[in-house]
Amino acid sequence: MVTLVIMTVTVLVPDDEGVAALSENPLVQAVRYQWGDPVPPEATEAEVLIPGRHPADDALWRELPNLKLVQLLSAGADDWVGKVPDGVLLSTCRGAHGGSMAEWVVAVLLSMYRQLDVFATAQRVARWERMTSETLQGQHVLIIGAGDLGRQLRRRLESFDVRCTMVGMSARDGVHGVEDLPALLPLHDVVVMMVPLTSHTRGMVDARFLASMRDGAVLVNAARGPVVVTDALVAEVTAGRLRAALDVTEPEPLPADHPLWTAPGVVLAPHVGGAVHGVRRRSYAVAAAEIARYAGGELPDNLVHGEY
Repeated sequence: MVTLVIMTVTVLVPDDEGVAALSENPLVQAVRYQWGDPVPPEATEAEVLIPGRHPADDALWRELPNLKLVQLLSAGADDWVGKVPDGVLLSTCRGAHGGSMAEWVVAVLLSMYRQLDVFATAQRVARWERMTSETLQGQHVLIIGAGDLGRQLRRRLESFDVRCTMVGMSARDGVHGVEDLPALLPLHDVVVMMVPLTSHTRGMVDARFLASMRDGAVLVNAARGPVVVTDALVAEVTAGRLRAALDVTEPEPLPADHPLWTAPGVVLAPHVGGAVHGVRRRSYAVAAAEIARYAGGELPDNLVHGEY
């Protein structure tokens, strides 16, 4: 008689929801752990770690000598690049957050163009105030970041008859390269940042970038705070030449006395663009698929190469 031995991959998971999501795969043994506590004895041979919201930890690496893959639940990897041990793969949750981030951008643009803040102010003082607002229809939107987030945003904006232009780090079919930005910026009413934070994108939106935008244009930062040079943006919005919608800022959290809080034409959100009910479930669905590929002897689809 031939005995069939099924080899399983042990995965350290930070919560019960993750254990449930991964336990559907017979090739995966999901082990719950508490960040900061010693690794459970049954997980010392773990090959995969899902860190959740926790930062990289050198002490944890020493407890996981067989670690082969760190699977993130976020779309961005900037907090982890360069912080995992040599030879350990790093994979993101690209595909789980694009819809909610795109929804936030559409929501904030609709709010700004239809001037809902004016009506909310009038409602608080019981004032019936009629006015004609701007419209999102027909606006030209430049989406910088042509990955999952950017593609999801484009699909939603086009249903409002918005004309979208895509920009990626390199040019390809239907996508401009970043070298085209000086020519593209003056032609658009809205510029949306949806790029990862890397050495190439840090400080990308500087004084020269902002000066190239047309008067009255809206900058939306749905990427990371350091992508925008804050002082340069403050100068433009304080002068009233540009408007901005910011889900992220630099610094973050924004100090209570920071001029962005009271700058005209600025909408601020505390990094909640992707914080919606069900996002954890969607994240674990992507993570489970990535880990299933690894357990089956394949490379995960969302591997980080270099900085992204």
